[in-house]
Amino acid sequence: MIRLDKALNAWGTPAFAAVLKHEIEQLNAGELPLQQGLSTGNYVADAPFTVAINSVSGQENVIRVKAGIFYHGVIGGCSCADDPTPTSEINEYCEVQLDIDKATSITAIALVTEPAG
Repeated sequence: MIRLDKALNAWGTPAFAAVLKHEIEQLNAGELPLQQGLSTGNYVADAPFTVAINSVSGQENVIRVKAGIFYHGVIGGCSCADDPTPTSEINEYCEVQLDIDKATSITAIALVTEPAG
């Protein structure tokens, strides 16, 4: 269960987006649907990721956020001893929707699969 307490406490202030961005970036990559968002790589690299807040709207019971996540994927070689292809990291991007419950700060996170437009 993910709770974004600091972001909820900053809701309605000018600092909200910065606090939310920082709090998301402190999450473990495994708590986000990054593996499902890969477009080229085989798996998510063990490297920091960056968040961009794309939109925020206040619903009745939740704060709905769409955020872009910039991260690295890995394309692995065959892992043979003589494989000349080193493991290489490639840039990846996906969008997620976060619904932060206004009463509890419990946050549901889902991969956004429809094309941006």
